[in-house]
Amino acid sequence: MKKVVIPDEIEHLAAQTVNAALTVLRSIGPGLLESAYQECLAIELSLAGLKLEREKMLPLTYRGQAIENAYRLDLIINRQLLIELKAVEAIRPIHRVQVTTYLKLLKLPLGLLINFNVPLIKYGITRVLNLDFQNSV
Repeated sequence: MKKVVIPDEIEHLAAQTVNAALTVLRSIGPGLLESAYQECLAIELSLAGLKLEREKMLPLTYRGQAIENAYRLDLIINRQLLIELKAVEAIRPIHRVQVTTYLKLLKLPLGLLINFNVPLIKYGITRVLNLDFQNSV
């Protein structure tokens, strides 16, 4: 199995994101729509001085045909870390597959899948690695 080496800068962004998600969940609690958490998390991350791309549309090429707006990404932080947000009863395998596909298309090493429908944020954080990332060892 390949080992993906995550650069320290991206690990730092991930830690900042987890701390921001903790602040959001402590402030407003579980049970809201994903869009509310996205707005609040974006505020926290912006206050931390991070550059955000929200609701970024990602095209797809299929059989030589460009499909514009094939995917909508929740957040990309500093063009290095993908964040996919959920407010669901439980993270399902399809959610992990979705993030993995996004990471491969973006050529990013790491994504965080964050479910805000949890009592403690530590139960809602899933790290997803791109095992095809070019800096693999």
